[in-house]
Amino acid sequence: MSPRTDSSSPGSSSIGLGAQPPTRARHTMFGFVIVLAIITYIDRVCISQAAPLIRKDLALTESQMGWVFGAFAISYALFEIPGGWMGDRFGPRSVLMKVVVMWSIFTAATGAAWNFMSMVVCRFLFGAGEAGCFPNVTKIFTIWLPSNERVRAQGLLWLSARWGGAFTPLLVAWVLGFVTWRIAFMVFGALGIIWAVGFYRWFRDRPKDHPGVNAAELALMDGAERNAPGHAKIPWGKLCKSPTVWLLWLQYFCMSYGWYFYITWLPTYLRDARGVSLEKSAVLAGLPLFFGGIGCFVGGWAAKRLAERWTNVRLARRVVACTGLFMAGALLVVATRINDPVFAMVALGLASFSNDLAMAPDWAACMDVGGRIAGSLSGSMNMMGNFGGAVGPVVVGYILTSTKVSADAPPTEAGWTMAFLVAAAIYGIGALAWLFIDPVTPVDAEGEARA
Repeated sequence: MSPRTDSSSPGSSSIGLGAQPPTRARHTMFGFVIVLAIITYIDRVCISQAAPLIRKDLALTESQMGWVFGAFAISYALFEIPGGWMGDRFGPRSVLMKVVVMWSIFTAATGAAWNFMSMVVCRFLFGAGEAGCFPNVTKIFTIWLPSNERVRAQGLLWLSARWGGAFTPLLVAWVLGFVTWRIAFMVFGALGIIWAVGFYRWFRDRPKDHPGVNAAELALMDGAERNAPGHAKIPWGKLCKSPTVWLLWLQYFCMSYGWYFYITWLPTYLRDARGVSLEKSAVLAGLPLFFGGIGCFVGGWAAKRLAERWTNVRLARRVVACTGLFMAGALLVVATRINDPVFAMVALGLASFSNDLAMAPDWAACMDVGGRIAGSLSGSMNMMGNFGGAVGPVVVGYILTSTKVSADAPPTEAGWTMAFLVAAAIYGIGALAWLFIDPVTPVDAEGEARA
């Protein structure tokens, strides 16, 4: 995570020989963010592993459990923009502390739910809290990191988040070996409370106000503090008139449409279409998130290296993101041609890897295009993505239902193939959108490029 310190690095000219070496407060900041990303996905994914126990204790039907899952997705999408806007207006320190405490309380409250409606309310309010996480983390990066470090930081952030989700089923299974599912949710909720207290005591919205940041480290940040929160109005008119913003929304919708399959229909696919046992599917189902985490890191690394080699940040991000989305769709098609379930899952894992190559360029674009309103822009992009994630599973369900030979029969192979082909086509739309995205010019720069 260390910025380059050679003579060509931003801010290095202001650090002379014999000067005090830069402090490393930004590394501690990044450590807080990585831990939060892991906690976020633990709290989000743990319910899928505990779902059979929840259904049994609360006597929930499959459709009711579906609404429990959906309550999170709906509120998560709806509260993305408010969460990002509050970070831009009031600062991520206060906002992030509050939303983490909020979702942690409702994570714990999930363990106290007594019926269907109380569970839906808990998960809805949990999603409203989590919606403020990544827009405010993105805001922190715009304040604490120079522009040439942001794409790699986003790659490492999303690697941590994806791997947190990949290993959560194993973690939950281990915890459930000692306590009930109700107590397990309370334990997971406590993790967030502890993080929020530590973060609020340590972090500052402006690096220059932090006692652990010296002048040399501040110089390495290359003026990023100009993106610190303020009380200026968010220029929603400019955002809505910007072709780049609309294209960012479109491609993230397309990407999330395909990705949500891995956390919704994948276990059913493994069981019904591939004949995989419950035990084996628990291992195979983690491959997409595991591979996706690697893709997040590789995407950030590749975008940075290509930008340095080509001296063109815009082109580097376009190439990485466009290639990733195109390959994600192509690998879905490949998966439909493979008979062996293990090799088919490898293909789906590689599709998830390719999908997540675009994650770092996406969120880095929000930081550079949004600037001082990066929280609002990233929140709006993530909102559109989660709408895509809500539409995807519904469309898959309709496709499977329409291709069944009878109401009681399992989905047909033709139905699953059609679902994959539709997702592949939508990935193609996202790849095309990236060909026209300018991921570096600020939305309020009136045509001035910043490479």
